[in-house]
Amino acid sequence: MHRRLFLVLLMLYTAPAWADDHDLLYKAAGWADQRAHFNDALSAAQQRYRSSLPPAVYQALVSNSNQRFAAQAMDQRAEQKLRTSLPDPKPALAFFTSPLGHKVTAAELLATRSDQLAKNAQGLPHIAASDTRQLIIGHLSAALPVREAGAEVSLAIAGVAADSLSSMIPGLVGGQSQGMLDSQRERLKQQIGADMNNTLLYVYRDLSDPELEEFANFAESRDGKTYYQAALAAIRAGLAVGQSTSSLMPAGQGGS
Repeated sequence: MHRRLFLVLLMLYTAPAWADDHDLLYKAAGWADQRAHFNDALSAAQQRYRSSLPPAVYQALVSNSNQRFAAQAMDQRAEQKLRTSLPDPKPALAFFTSPLGHKVTAAELLATRSDQLAKNAQGLPHIAASDTRQLIIGHLSAALPVREAGAEVSLAIAGVAADSLSSMIPGLVGGQSQGMLDSQRERLKQQIGADMNNTLLYVYRDLSDPELEEFANFAESRDGKTYYQAALAAIRAGLAVGQSTSSLMPAGQGGS
């Protein structure tokens, strides 16, 4: 009897701890903060559309985008995908809770803050770097899915008007739009990749060469590759680019 009770208590103790590793990773890697930065960028995009769209279309844009990109629903979709795509979060959690991991996350969050995006709207300054640092950045550029993630974010923000129009004019978005979406995605990846090394040099400018190399080593490791593949899947799930707002209703209602 005592042994059975011990096993039950052990299960109750360990199961939430396992589940919490994903929650801890989600927070430590800055996911919730990055989602908040996305919502700030979305609000800015909404304001830019205000003067160029008819009032009815603009109101539909605000309503639909606020619904599909509701903070809790986005977090719910992204974290659920992270859980299913990353069975063992411990290696990534160990990195992102380390002093270097905290520094990496802080650098990434600073780069996507609304004031920093506005400051660098016309382009990033050129960052001079030694051959050694350029070599490390090259490895990091190849390991991180920055092009893919950046393309999804850009498509999500650019798609708010098209999504609203499609909801007002049924049938406007058809099979051809998926081809156009894929074409835009590839074009954005090429644009982002064109200056990738300088972008990473700027974002991680406060990391020393040894820190940058340690970060690159993690990103290139089996655990790092597994995490970043899962992270990209989670970003796509959270943003739900190309999915209709109506198809996201169950998740949205679940997150409200």
